[in-house]
Amino acid sequence: MMRVQDVKKSFGSGAAKVEVLKGVNLEIKPGETLALVGKSGSGKSTLLSLLAGLDQVDSGKIFINNRNISEMSEHELTQFRAERMGIVFQQFHLVSTLTAYENVILPLELLKRKDADLTTRQLLESVGLSHRAHHLPSELSGGESQRVAIARALAIKPAILFADEPSGNLDEETGVRVMDLLFKMITETKTTTVLVTHDPDLAKRCTRIVHLEHGSLL
Repeated sequence: MMRVQDVKKSFGSGAAKVEVLKGVNLEIKPGETLALVGKSGSGKSTLLSLLAGLDQVDSGKIFINNRNISEMSEHELTQFRAERMGIVFQQFHLVSTLTAYENVILPLELLKRKDADLTTRQLLESVGLSHRAHHLPSELSGGESQRVAIARALAIKPAILFADEPSGNLDEETGVRVMDLLFKMITETKTTTVLVTHDPDLAKRCTRIVHLEHGSLL
């Protein structure tokens, strides 16, 4: 499913240059749930952004289904991401002017899916938000917003789900409830998942844990 070969990434230049990833090698199997753990600044979110094609490597290669995403054009990468990837961010990143329903249906409409309406309504029901479908993000709680974000990420039935500290902005009780829902959904769909977290209990729910330290895998 995914193969990372000697990936390096740095930010800044000259004396201010910071080497964030120092030659990372990693393989992720289909259906696997992988937790990326490490201290703040270890490179977890940077690696996730590279895997999702949201940023470019300095050197090295990232293959998804034997396609080198580092060599794709921006258009090819955008289309590939729209068809195959779901992303759940810590900050939710819902479109503030769209309702919960409209946020979830958006990726389906972009792909011109005929079952967009039915899929959206089923997903909102699955995350327990049918009654909040026509509310804007500003009218939702943090837990509700993250559930909408999860529904949106899973709407296209992605081959791969990326989640960056998905419970980081939620209180403990809400975080546990929302993560229970996330793991239930990805287990049922056998979605390959890469999860960045600082929460050891959340990491233990994944099938494999990978530790990043100072830009290198331990």
